[in-house]
Amino acid sequence: MSIELNHTIVHAEDTQASAQFLADILGLQVGPQYGPFTPVEIPNGVTLDYYEGDGEPFVPQHYAFMVSEPEFDEIFGRIKERGLTYWADPHHTRENAINTNDGGRGLYWDDPNGHKLEIITRPYGSGDA
Repeated sequence: MSIELNHTIVHAEDTQASAQFLADILGLQVGPQYGPFTPVEIPNGVTLDYYEGDGEPFVPQHYAFMVSEPEFDEIFGRIKERGLTYWADPHHTRENAINTNDGGRGLYWDDPNGHKLEIITRPYGSGDA
């Protein structure tokens, strides 16, 4: 059996603005509205469906994206271009720094809803510490 993640719901205060924020940083497109959802499809076929919900508070989540070295440079450039704060660690203690975990590169930044976003070039546990 082949099991793949197809989509996940990302709660947002403003679905269009939040989806556009992610799409702009990652160099992707926002898809057409589908019911109450504003989708951003990731190249591996997984869709992040932004949803405003019923106005109840939500807990920020963490979304990590595996990218190539050239994609990392492009995304990192867009993060710096926008003046966004970024961190080398998930606890936000190493501000405006990147990590080199597993012989790759990674960084974290927040979206407008407080979700923690991450890009990495190597899977965790795949290489040098």
